[in-house]
Amino acid sequence: MKLGETKGPGRRSMPARIDWALAGVLAVMAVGVSACGSSSSKTAASNLPSKIGPGEGQLNLVAWEGYAQPEWVKPFEKQSGCQVHAKYAGSSDEMVTLMRQGGGSQYDMVSASGDASLRLIDGGDVTPMNVALVPEWKNFIPQLQSPSHNTVDGKHYGISLQWGPNTLLYDSKAVSPAPTSWAEIYGSKYKGEVTVPDNPIQIADAALYLSKTEPSLGISDPYELTEAQLNAAVSLLKKQHPLIKKYWSLASDEIELFKNGDAVIGAAWPYQYSTLIADKVPVKQIIPSQGATGWADTWMLASHAKDPNCAYKWVNWVSSPKVQAEQAISYGETPVNTKACPIMETIQKGSCGVYHANAPASYFDSIKFWKTPVADCGNGQSNCEDYSAWQQKWTEVTG
Repeated sequence: MKLGETKGPGRRSMPARIDWALAGVLAVMAVGVSACGSSSSKTAASNLPSKIGPGEGQLNLVAWEGYAQPEWVKPFEKQSGCQVHAKYAGSSDEMVTLMRQGGGSQYDMVSASGDASLRLIDGGDVTPMNVALVPEWKNFIPQLQSPSHNTVDGKHYGISLQWGPNTLLYDSKAVSPAPTSWAEIYGSKYKGEVTVPDNPIQIADAALYLSKTEPSLGISDPYELTEAQLNAAVSLLKKQHPLIKKYWSLASDEIELFKNGDAVIGAAWPYQYSTLIADKVPVKQIIPSQGATGWADTWMLASHAKDPNCAYKWVNWVSSPKVQAEQAISYGETPVNTKACPIMETIQKGSCGVYHANAPASYFDSIKFWKTPVADCGNGQSNCEDYSAWQQKWTEVTG
């Protein structure tokens, strides 16, 4: 395995094959077709694989940093014969771009968050998957079996993986008193020592903060913003700009900022916190009083994937209770598989509760999960700003 690899996958002499069943036809006989055909995801929606064939020998992933760790990748490679090559992406925009390179055949799968998954579906970049070939799917929490960010018209364009909140990370020695609000990254107290993701979806964090601190703006959903609401969030972020030490692209960028003392407070993922704690850096993380945005990630299969059998083997591997538990603790996120909780406790006592694996549905519902901003405001009106406007505004912020 080559973690963080930037080169494309190697060539193979023959395309792999996978057996497919004609969807909607109640028959037991399946026919074999090339896995590297040119059909779009909409055509593929009428066909689903009926079984997983022999692995092709490799698997090329676009993933969030920390999603292809040796602890669970090495055993998978040994068990499946599929060598994993992971390209880490720093944002959902980068993931979408990577999945469209080489005509969409350079990578087999992507660990897409909700602000990328629908773009990939609408663009025909990913194809439906057969959840019947993923036995552990039935053990997923109900909210992530068929969520709207990966399931369209009853078709599953991927298999849910893990979920969690975006947190406020701070150096417990340098930041005093302990923060309770996102206001700390918008005020001048830590000027030049603040860091946030370099990602247009960061606008939603500002919008969430304003929804609580300036209710007159009428923000009810941080991803459904009118022009005036978007401008208010952008104005706050422009005022924040002089406070920023660096807009980080990769999680490892933020980790280094905290290790070196260049940043003492910022927006983060639990992965940074877990990594810094393991390196004995004095950090803490909280969900501030205004709440938090968050992610629910999905392993999605490229429409022109060259290694579909290895892809299905991979989603089965990472959906198992054991690997779900390992990744949850390694990254600091919540598994989708309800059977992971007892295993988490054997790895790290108390971790099931710490990472909310046994939390009630109300905790899940309290997080504002990433989704792609669209013109439809969800209230019968179409006067919200779409993602292209967010991208333009983010460029103005970071300029």
